[in-house]
Amino acid sequence: MRILIYGGSFNPPHLGHVRSANIAAAALEPDRVFFIPAAIPPHKELAAGSPAASDRLAMTRLAAAEIPGGETLDIELERAGKSYTADTLRQLKALYPEAELVFLVGTDMLLTIDQWHEPEEVMALASIAVFARETDTSGAVEKKARLLHEKYGATIYVLAGEPVEAASTDIRELLPRRQGRELLPDVVYEYIIRRRLYGAKPDFDWLRERAYAYLAPKRVAHVRGTEQEARRLAERWGQDVEDAAEAAIVHDITKKLTMAEQLILCDKYAIILDERERVSEKLLHARTGAAFAAELFGCPDHIVQAVRWHTTGRPDMTTLEQIIYLADYIEPGRNGFSGLAELRQAAYQDLDMAMELGLRMSLEEVRDRGQIPHNNTVDAQAWYAARLKERGLEPFPWTADAPIPG
Repeated sequence: MRILIYGGSFNPPHLGHVRSANIAAAALEPDRVFFIPAAIPPHKELAAGSPAASDRLAMTRLAAAEIPGGETLDIELERAGKSYTADTLRQLKALYPEAELVFLVGTDMLLTIDQWHEPEEVMALASIAVFARETDTSGAVEKKARLLHEKYGATIYVLAGEPVEAASTDIRELLPRRQGRELLPDVVYEYIIRRRLYGAKPDFDWLRERAYAYLAPKRVAHVRGTEQEARRLAERWGQDVEDAAEAAIVHDITKKLTMAEQLILCDKYAIILDERERVSEKLLHARTGAAFAAELFGCPDHIVQAVRWHTTGRPDMTTLEQIIYLADYIEPGRNGFSGLAELRQAAYQDLDMAMELGLRMSLEEVRDRGQIPHNNTVDAQAWYAARLKERGLEPFPWTADAPIPG
């Protein structure tokens, strides 16, 4: 029986790790492949802001599943103190006394392996597998392999193949800039975004692809238009354009769900509903969409709240909440209803004025359908009307009888 062992901090595990393990597995044909995340790496400290060990373990399990026979052990995370390879190999040898243990290392690690803790024990307990880089024209790996064999009796497998060039340090720096996705297994990237590890923010193409999958096809154009408008409004009013775009992309994510499906989500997320919400899918999708976006994409609270209030509004909304409310209303695909031209003008002239007008228009629309408006909308319109009065401004002129713009 042969067991391939791949240790490291896996902070995070990336495609370089996966490719290396796959190449080694193809060459050595092990019966099992063990990924073993370190608790405290002996050669360096974990980077500041690193996720909890449980998150590194979960990500490593996702990455290991990409390798045939791959599995992840938590033995170093369970063991107190620094994660010395010799201790791990002793533990594995006790569990698998008849197996050949093969420890996979990088070139730099092989060249310094005799400086490790108990190097003679490491090489007595396990064979070593290492990649020979194409750039190693001096044959440093082969020379080191011969020296280790002579000094320790070590068995060294020198593997052909060039792993993916990726470094966890670089990836951690890229993730907050909405970059680095191409260096990670999809399942690991999704986990990182869902939990917003490393301060990560989602790549917009990835976020659109995931969010649009939940929409009815005809709604995608509206969501694209809302994102476009939200970006413009954010620039106009000095807000974070990327936050506005993220909120716009996910704002209608549960829109196509039936009433029964909306209520199931309300139970799941412990959303307490009032009487109006219990009978209105339109009102519910903002509530469930906010919770769903938080769970699925790890959206921070200010983005979640912008989704939460984009349908009814509320008194004293944040600027981002106002932007999403208005962008949803005036995006370029909207046309043919009374007051649209006035609302578009107001949105770039004065946000308080635009909100009061948009809320007033929404109240008129609901009442024209013979329905009772939601209290949040009524309260929000009254609040913005009072705000304009305090500022000495008149509401933006419009009546329900105004001509529909051409």
